[in-house]
Amino acid sequence: MTRAQVKRRLALAWWQYLAVGLVPLPVMAWAFGGGDALIPVLAMPLFIAGAATMFLSLPRFGAYKLALIATSKALGTRAEPAAWIELARARRMAMLYACFPAWVGALSVLVGLETVPRLLLALSTLVLLYLYRIPRQLG
Repeated sequence: MTRAQVKRRLALAWWQYLAVGLVPLPVMAWAFGGGDALIPVLAMPLFIAGAATMFLSLPRFGAYKLALIATSKALGTRAEPAAWIELARARRMAMLYACFPAWVGALSVLVGLETVPRLLLALSTLVLLYLYRIPRQLG
């Protein structure tokens, strides 16, 4: 597989994780947004928990950056395919953790969290996922 094909697959994976992270929020809002809240007192604690999940991705971001640096150093060597695989693995795990705020926002529909806090959680997922785009300078 060429370097361009690997980068194309990683770009496609980014878009897939963006969809996996953000699509549950409008689906849950459409399906359950019109009903009564199950436990409205949990709305604010769930928002705080969703915002706190952003910090779960910090160690994964460090691992991703280390893998990114190792991949840039391995370009053109025999270790390049293994470096791309390690970068994809670290990035996949980091993007999974980056989706947590939006997923908590989707669950918060059930407890009656307002639209603006849910959008803030989705925006935080979007920003976190943006950190995991493969830079143009790589390859």
